[in-house]
Amino acid sequence: MSLKLMGKKRGMMQLFDEKGNVVVCTVIQVEPNVVTQIKTKETDGYEAVQIGFDKVLGKTQFTIDKRTGKPQLGHFKKAGVEPRRRLAETRLDSTNEYTMGQEITVDIFNDIEYIDAIAISKGKGYQGVMKRHNFSGGPASHGSGFHRHAGSTGMRSTPGRGLPGGKKAGQMGNERVTVQNLLVVRVDVDNQVILVKGQVPGPNNGLVYIRPAVKKVKKVKKSHS
Repeated sequence: MSLKLMGKKRGMMQLFDEKGNVVVCTVIQVEPNVVTQIKTKETDGYEAVQIGFDKVLGKTQFTIDKRTGKPQLGHFKKAGVEPRRRLAETRLDSTNEYTMGQEITVDIFNDIEYIDAIAISKGKGYQGVMKRHNFSGGPASHGSGFHRHAGSTGMRSTPGRGLPGGKKAGQMGNERVTVQNLLVVRVDVDNQVILVKGQVPGPNNGLVYIRPAVKKVKKVKKSHS
């Protein structure tokens, strides 16, 4: 299994490929992720690496400590790194190549053509079936009395109840979404940025997890200008 990094979605932009076609890209800023814990079979029963992201900032050390909390302060002090807001763990076959406090940058995706992006989608509140599930609705004419309703959700006396799992009105968005097989257009190591083709879930400045695509067959990477 490959290491999963954390970044922030900064917005979208356009690039042009070698044929002059517009390529719409999402910009993900990935500041160096730092290794905060290494788990092994001997100590924890499995192999994994915990990384931290988004450094806690403050005018004084007292402010940073208050924003972190005592339990996590001890955890970061043991690792020898500055406090981070986010922690994530990835199970690996081997952790021999990682050390405590090691910084992992976006350049690990230089030879990767496709990635998967995981984030929390934008919350849209309580929505009806037409917006949430793309129902067509009823006639829009006057007097029909059935415009944006869900329609019948049950059956007759057998089974005499509504079956679970039906499409109904309810909370829309604000859920974990994975978009797979996003093409890596450019990796800018100097600015700690990776550009991927297409959209990534979540709002601007939202947290995004990126990893090498788990389902895509590796192909020859094409460059974009």
